[in-house]
Amino acid sequence: MIQSQDPSKATRMPWGSIQWLITAGTNPGSNLTFGYVEIEPGVKNPLMRHPNCDEVLYLLEGQLEHSLEGELFHLKPGDAIHIPKGARHDAINRGQTVARLVVAYDTGERQIEILDGGKD
Repeated sequence: MIQSQDPSKATRMPWGSIQWLITAGTNPGSNLTFGYVEIEPGVKNPLMRHPNCDEVLYLLEGQLEHSLEGELFHLKPGDAIHIPKGARHDAINRGQTVARLVVAYDTGERQIEILDGGKD
């Protein structure tokens, strides 16, 4: 089954948007989750952790300052970061343009724990 990135199907968040393209819900039996994310300039997504899965984030456009267990990483287009299961992390877009990225998780049923009161 083909899934396409479509802004009209994205879920709007205070920090940008996310569209899940592949999950166990969209593709029964899937052992991965894959999505397209946009983070608006000057905003941050919530501090979070995923207790049941690793995550890989790949930046397509823009720039991000990504924290991982308190260490900061500056991502530019073409950079990927691995976030181990249970690691605390978040991202802020300090640039002037939308940061566009894809995210993948090693489970079809990603769990999330928000740690700073924000929303996923």
